[in-house]
Order: sequence, then structure tokens, then C-alpha cells
Amino acid sequence: MRILSFIYRVLSNFAFLALAYFSLNYIEKYNNRAILAILILIYAVMRAVSALRSFYFYSRIERLEVEARRMVGLLVDGPSGAALRKHLVGEVSLLRRDGEIKAYIDLFFLAAVVLVCVGKIVTE
Repeated sequence: MRILSFIYRVLSNFAFLALAYFSLNYIEKYNNRAILAILILIYAVMRAVSALRSFYFYSRIERLEVEARRMVGLLVDGPSGAALRKHLVGEVSLLRRDGEIKAYIDLFFLAAVVLVCVGKIVTE
């Protein structure tokens, strides 16, 4: 399922990139193309801010992982406690890492969209 979530993220971002590219190519008038490019850039900036904000959130989760590791260590002792602690911390760290990778994928495609929009505005 992890791989499918990454594939879905790449495909949806690629579809957005293709939509921006082809819509900017098929508009003939410069004014209309510039307005569409500006709207796409505004949307890309909003998504980029959201992706960058998620990095702050993931750093908070990392601190929460350390605290959860300490708290579970105090609450549950013995061999079953160690297994539970490893499972809990491993699951949280896996989710955090996957979220960071998805944010990097988003930022990569948003940068490509910005380059397409700027290229279309400048060249015409």
C-alpha cells in the first residue's frame, strides 16, 4: 500500500503538470494565457506553502516520537513492553518518513509547474 500511495501521488501531480502544460499551450491570446498562468502559480504557491508547513508538522511528530518512546518505556516493562514500544515507534516513524517523501514529491512537481508557467509567460 505504501508504494501505491507514492504512485498515486506521482500520477496526480503529473496529471496537474500535464494539465497546466497543455492548457497553456492551447490558449492563443497572450492575455488569457498570462491570466491562467498566474492562477496556476497562485495555486502552486498555496500547495507549496502547505507542503512546507507539513515539514514543520513532521518535526513536531519527531519530538512526539521521542516522548512516546519514553512514556511507553515507563508504562510497560518486560519483553512484551519492548516489542510494543518498538512496534509503536516504528509505525510512527514510518508514517512520518512517508509523509516527508510525499511532500518532497509535491514540491518537485510544483517546481516543474512553476517552470512551465514562467516559461510560457516569458517566451510569448
